Amino acid sequence: MAKIALLVPREEMVYQAHNLLQEKSYQDPHFEITCMKVVRTKNVVMEARQAIADGASIMIARGLQASLIKQYTDIPVIEIVITAQEMALLVMKAKQIVKKEHPVIAVVGFPNMFCDMSYFDVIYDIELRAFFASNHEGLRQAALEAVAEKVDLIIGGDVAVETATSAGVYSLFLSTTEDSLRNAFLMAKSISFAMDVERKKAAQMETLLDNSFSGVANADSRGRITKVNLQMEDMLGLSGKKLSGHLLTDVFPDLDPVQVERILEKGGEGYSTFFQVNNTSVYAILAPVLVEGKVDGGILTCHKMVRKLTIEQESQQKRHSNGLIALGQFSDIFQESEAMQDCIHKARLYALSDMPVLIEGEPGTEKRLMAQSIHNASLRNRSAFADVSLKGLTDEEQFSLLFGEGGAVVQADGGTLLLEDGDVLSLSNQYRLLQLIRYRLWQGKGLPQTKHLDVRVMITTGVSGSILELVKQGEFRNDLYYLIQGLNLEIPPLWQRTEDLKRKLELSIRESCEQYGRYHVLTQGAMKLLLDYRWPGNLYQIENFCQRLILTAPKRSLDEWAVKRLLWELYGKEETENGADGKKGEERMGSFRPENQQSKQLYETLIKYGGNRKKTAEALGISKATLWRQMKKYGLE
Repeated sequence: MAKIALLVPREEMVYQAHNLLQEKSYQDPHFEITCMKVVRTKNVVMEARQAIADGASIMIARGLQASLIKQYTDIPVIEIVITAQEMALLVMKAKQIVKKEHPVIAVVGFPNMFCDMSYFDVIYDIELRAFFASNHEGLRQAALEAVAEKVDLIIGGDVAVETATSAGVYSLFLSTTEDSLRNAFLMAKSISFAMDVERKKAAQMETLLDNSFSGVANADSRGRITKVNLQMEDMLGLSGKKLSGHLLTDVFPDLDPVQVERILEKGGEGYSTFFQVNNTSVYAILAPVLVEGKVDGGILTCHKMVRKLTIEQESQQKRHSNGLIALGQFSDIFQESEAMQDCIHKARLYALSDMPVLIEGEPGTEKRLMAQSIHNASLRNRSAFADVSLKGLTDEEQFSLLFGEGGAVVQADGGTLLLEDGDVLSLSNQYRLLQLIRYRLWQGKGLPQTKHLDVRVMITTGVSGSILELVKQGEFRNDLYYLIQGLNLEIPPLWQRTEDLKRKLELSIRESCEQYGRYHVLTQGAMKLLLDYRWPGNLYQIENFCQRLILTAPKRSLDEWAVKRLLWELYGKEETENGADGKKGEERMGSFRPENQQSKQLYETLIKYGGNRKKTAEALGISKATLWRQMKKYGLE
């Protein structure tokens, strides 16, 4: 069993490590931290060598200290990297301090301390500038450079904060949560496990490879792959047989060949890097396998950082060279609820017909996916599926896009044409659509410009009955309405499909956790609150909400206070209480019923500040003792 030493620069990191080690996941024979010390940078190499002499075979450290240990020792060093979530919390706090639109925020420190912050500018509406130092003496110079560039706030360690304060610039200490340590511990556990198993039988190596949560590749001393696990096969899209015998640097061209050669020839500290594998970001660690002090190969471990492809990107990957295809299948639709099962049963029957289909539903429901599924279940599934959105287009633009030479109608010949937001179709183009559906006739600008086309039409609208209202107002042809409304589908919103809503919430939470490398769980109260909410934006709103919830989560367990606070912040007081479904706020408060205006104000303020008593008392202008008495009085303690 590998012995692990933790050397850190601050006392609170040791306390965080002690807290983590109480978790059940670290009660493992392959994970033992035998040394935890707070050390000064000037003494870190000496302390590391002493830990090695005491039997440590893996080192965990941060920043410059990690770099020095790597440079002057020969064991794997796992760097404590500040996570994206931790940086997000610091950036959000910085914005609150600066109180300025699009602030310029500087990060001062060592490059190996930070996560990838490439997209922080876009995500958080800031300008993020990094000032990295290569040694301890360079920290002050890096901070002075940030001051000289007149940034609004500096995030960094003691030196950076001290320099910013002297210059009269806002500053924020580079504090961390337990997440960065947890990631380091997980990596240490993985390497420790690998080092132990490599000394044992080949069958035990099989167990390691097949049960790892990350992609793992085993290489011999020449750098040629000998074995990979199922996760690595899935990551690369290639079988183990095809990968066997290939050089690591050929399969993973972003690996530094000099570093790979150094590890496989001389051993020493491990090599870590970030790169892309099939549009997936991975954090890779290459560690040497030592048998009786000699290098016997290496193990490459790739930890996935999930990035979801957009529908357009996925479509482009799967698009035929000469035509448009529909990607959706009925199996892709959430259908655990009875309401959706009935809807899909009807849609499957509609797939047998060539008549037009009218699909109605709220924004964010599966209207487009339903149309694709009907097409793919029909006899037209090998023909084109053209999808056109009509919203915001003029009469002339609609004509050009639909009925012009080479337009969607022509492209969809023999297949299906989906008109999204079909209720905005102009009267002149409604007539042309009527001719296409009723007589299979395409009509261009002039009367002689006609030809026969075989196109099945599907139309989506946002609100049930909207086209009928347009017919009454004379803005939609009644003959076209009666032609398209025979095979109609109304997609039930998620708030009417409790089973589907719960599955979507669970899936979005899990995907967000995987994407950001986080591990969060909802309490029962938090899940009930989410199930009770109206979700007017349906799937799209849930996905974005869960992304934000996980990205900014302050702790592992997410309770109803955290959910209420984010609902309030994103959608405002009225929509959060009413759930956008017309219910009164009092009906949405669960077991709490406000007795008077004071109790209601107390409840609302507690929600606004996520249950934080200090902030709530300050907002109400009362003491914490008075706040506690009022909470107890109204049953909010």
